Amino acid sequence: MSRYIFRRLLMLVPVVLGVALFIFAVMDFTPGDPAVMILGEGAAEAEYAALHAKLGLNDPLLVRYARYIWNALRGDFGVSYRTGLPVFQEIASRLPYTFVLAVVSTIIAVTIGLPVGVFSAVKQYSLSDNFALGCALLLTSMPTFWLAMMLVLGFSLKMRWLPAMGVTGWKNFILPAIATASSSTASLLRMTRSTMLEVIRQDYIRTARAKGAKESRVIFDHALRNALLPVVTLIGVNFGIALGGTIVIEQVFAIPGLGQLMVNAIRTKDTPMVIASLLFTAVIASLINLLVDILYAYIDPRLRAKFTVAKKRKVSA
Repeated sequence: MSRYIFRRLLMLVPVVLGVALFIFAVMDFTPGDPAVMILGEGAAEAEYAALHAKLGLNDPLLVRYARYIWNALRGDFGVSYRTGLPVFQEIASRLPYTFVLAVVSTIIAVTIGLPVGVFSAVKQYSLSDNFALGCALLLTSMPTFWLAMMLVLGFSLKMRWLPAMGVTGWKNFILPAIATASSSTASLLRMTRSTMLEVIRQDYIRTARAKGAKESRVIFDHALRNALLPVVTLIGVNFGIALGGTIVIEQVFAIPGLGQLMVNAIRTKDTPMVIASLLFTAVIASLINLLVDILYAYIDPRLRAKFTVAKKRKVSA
């Protein structure tokens, strides 16, 4: 297992380098001059030229890319063109808000989607099953920004139960987390239902029932455990999407998170901020995928056996 984890960590290196090169190329082709943004439109041409030379903007793309990677390896991700502050400091102050929002929304999705999906599979074609599928279809087709605005209108402006925007306490994360979790809850419900339906039709489930095992044990110990692999994968994917895809939610609820930071950086062509933000998101998403793969081994004993057999072969060789 340790060798596998080490190999997966090594695979992060080309991923990070490729993401950085792609972002560099995209930002280089987009219109706009960082020097104009920093100095303003009233500066002299000599000042623009001097700033271009200072920032290295006159160098070729690959030269600037190599210089950025070398500085990043030493912990220097550059300075924001827009605020003049170190990029790492800006991201470190914004990332906790996005991380908390992603964690809370994932917890909501798992708490609702997983048990409802299991119940819907057990009660297939019943009224409750049809109702659950209808709610899942509604949440899937509902735009997230519209749901967010409806939540603000209902629970903040009319009922005045929860704050509408900003971050002053834990209550500020309730409505954004619900809006973020809406689509992931629906997808998790449908995935759990479909995988459970496949598993409960297997021969070993009928054998367990024939031996007189309790229905709750058949469902949760035998069926659900074997149906969890694709469900865990979807949870990891949804968590990664929540980390990098809460831009709209953070805009609606005025949460100073990483998504809002990236939007402002892209608008002002703040290249160091855009590159660093997306790199952090890519690294976190890759680590989440690695964690999901490790969980596979603890959920499915067959995968643990494969790792054990491979280790024994290497020792014997």
